[in-house]
Amino acid sequence: MNDQLSQTEDQEIIQSEAKPPAASARIMCVDVLRGFDMFWLVGGAGVALGIGKLIDPKVHAFIDRQLSHADWEGFYFYDLIFPLFVFLAGMSLSFSMGRTLNEKGLGATLIRLTRRCLLMFLLGVIYNGGFTNVWPEVRIMGVLQRIALSSLFAGVLFCFFDWRGLAASLAALLLGYWALLSFVPLPGQDSISWAVEQNWAVWLDAQILPGRLIYKIYDPEGILSTIPAIGTCIIGILTGLFLKRKEVEPLRKGLIFIGAGLVLVAAGYLWSYQCPIIKKIWTPSYVLVAGGWSILLLALFYFLVDFWQIRWWTAPFLWIGVNPLTVYMARNIIGFNDLAKRFVGGSIYAFLCENLGYFVQCSVSLGIALLFVWYLNKKKIYLRL
Repeated sequence: MNDQLSQTEDQEIIQSEAKPPAASARIMCVDVLRGFDMFWLVGGAGVALGIGKLIDPKVHAFIDRQLSHADWEGFYFYDLIFPLFVFLAGMSLSFSMGRTLNEKGLGATLIRLTRRCLLMFLLGVIYNGGFTNVWPEVRIMGVLQRIALSSLFAGVLFCFFDWRGLAASLAALLLGYWALLSFVPLPGQDSISWAVEQNWAVWLDAQILPGRLIYKIYDPEGILSTIPAIGTCIIGILTGLFLKRKEVEPLRKGLIFIGAGLVLVAAGYLWSYQCPIIKKIWTPSYVLVAGGWSILLLALFYFLVDFWQIRWWTAPFLWIGVNPLTVYMARNIIGFNDLAKRFVGGSIYAFLCENLGYFVQCSVSLGIALLFVWYLNKKKIYLRL
């Protein structure tokens, strides 16, 4: 069991106001990075595309490519959004579960973990239309469901293993998944392929996953590809454990993050010569590349926010980052874009011309979303599981 975590450490990272690293407590960069990650989902992507439209078609094409998922193989900025959130969920586990283990013991910790993950899974089903669609048009798997399952299994491992055991578990999960997809042919086939419809992740979804599959024959958050996603969560846990180590000098800590991130990105791209980087089945090379970029982003935010304390720009990201579940659910229920169209759609949009109208509408949508999270933060309204 993890006995290296103390209640004081957890409280320092999660609860107090932001101050210089030497004197304080709270590590703000995690919340800010989480808010930055979700910023693109609540309107940031639209504003960026709008800016591209106003500047030049080539600039817009570049931004559009980066803010779209790879069709199959490949890695773009938008392919980092989801694994970054899973990574940050792992970091949060290293903070919160360490405190619960110390205060309430193993049994209570496992019960709390299971309850929270189950509730998150159910919220994911509701988000996918669980109460509005008729079976079998209900999508069972999804974003929140993957976060829930990854957190559950990674959290259980965290309860029983120290960092060495977690690292070994990470290696076992990735190598096992890689070996299955690389060396075991599908039933009735003699050759191995990473193509759509010719790998185990897609095949298993088509065979046993009930409900609606987002790509007809498979789901990008399907059954088998959840295994390496657990690995992404473990990378987050290991990073969180290192972030909490007081004996490591802050500058050295940040530099180690940079080194670790670069190593993972390089290893992932090297592995991709045999094991392609494919988000939709969460290949092991994708885990390493996404994990490496996640750590590099954490290093950047750590230096900016906590080491150099350049924080004038962080407030909107903090509003989002401390209330991620509420924001994620609200973007589906409220529809910030639909509200924006009521203010600057129709004649106003037409008057402004296509490119400027698009930018203004996306900016208003983002503004409504930020106003919403500001109000939630001001009133201290948070959705906790």
